[in-house]
Amino acid sequence: MTDSTQPFAIHGFRLFWITRLCSTLAQTSLVVVIGWQVYSLARTSMGIREAALQLGLIGLAQFLPMFALTLVTGWLADRWDRRRIVQACTTLQLACAIVLALANLLHGLSLGILFGVAVLLGVARAFSMPALGAIAPNVVPRPLVPRAIAASSIATRVGAILGPAMGGYLYAAIPWLPYAGGVLLLVVSFVATAGLPPIRPPRMAEAATPWRQMIEGLTFVRDNRLVLGAISLDLFAVLLGGATAMLPIYAQDILHTGPTGLGHLRAAPALGAMLSAVWFSYRPLSNHIGIKMLAAVGIFGAATAIFGLSRSMPLSLASLVVLGAADMLSVYVRQSLIQLGTPDEMRGRVGAVSSLFVSASNELGEAESGFLAALVGPVTAVVAGGVGAVFVAILWARLFPMLRGARRFESID
Repeated sequence: MTDSTQPFAIHGFRLFWITRLCSTLAQTSLVVVIGWQVYSLARTSMGIREAALQLGLIGLAQFLPMFALTLVTGWLADRWDRRRIVQACTTLQLACAIVLALANLLHGLSLGILFGVAVLLGVARAFSMPALGAIAPNVVPRPLVPRAIAASSIATRVGAILGPAMGGYLYAAIPWLPYAGGVLLLVVSFVATAGLPPIRPPRMAEAATPWRQMIEGLTFVRDNRLVLGAISLDLFAVLLGGATAMLPIYAQDILHTGPTGLGHLRAAPALGAMLSAVWFSYRPLSNHIGIKMLAAVGIFGAATAIFGLSRSMPLSLASLVVLGAADMLSVYVRQSLIQLGTPDEMRGRVGAVSSLFVSASNELGEAESGFLAALVGPVTAVVAGGVGAVFVAILWARLFPMLRGARRFESID
């Protein structure tokens, strides 16, 4: 394979990859420790179901900023230098990590501080996700976009593997260490972003008002059935199959593995996703991409249900690895369809809508899982969600035949 077929041959993409890796490492490390500390603090005065409700609320606290700011963040990503937006968000995340490090160091941590930081992290992600997601097509030629997305996903999944494990291990040693590590990683991410080549904001119709420009992203997604089907499939499948939100409960009260085991559990789906991403970065899908994406969502749901029923750590880890690999295949196809099917001048706004759906499927999915676990128990909530994800894959194959009929990335325009 020649260098001309590899996105890593491009200096700008290498810097972008470092940015994504370090920011993901920091974010996932912070999130896993925040979730653990919320649940642990809640369990000092609450039962399992009441503490599970707190996990649901912390997911909601991270989702609401994304929901409220979607139109603005997408518009800014198409109007301003996307690098500067990412740097501003990194600075806010740095401040959050420093606050949590000091709160742990000075023994002043509380649920109020954790929830306040979760909201600020949600604001940072609301602005950074559409801007960061739109950068990759700006630094590689169009034919390399699917490979660049797969390679970018490697950075995301490597960060998702090492971040939770790093957070769990460092927290087990000294509670403030994962936050200090997050500060260091975010500094590296900031510097790498500064080294990216200038990204000129795409031209938008100047006659249109800012409000009209903002809603154009929603209009584009609504009218493009392929993009709408791909985005909404992820929303409903992951919204229902949110097993990762229940991992603190499984680690502490079901599998009895403690903080170290929580790190293993959080890393397992990311390991499967990374292996899948590595494979697709070198062997991209060449045919029947839609059918394979739908099948991956079905496998994701089945693996979620198996994890929910498991009482064996090896089986639980294996289920999470399969879950992560299937999710990565779905993400790889979905993101490629969205990026290739969206003109550059719309990528920020469409990316914001996609980020809202991703955030809804993750943070809102965590809230849904926490609330459902509080009502029926964590095991029933996880199993029901996995079965629901399987039905979503079947239903979406019927509702969006263009997804089922999508064959090759080259035919997407």
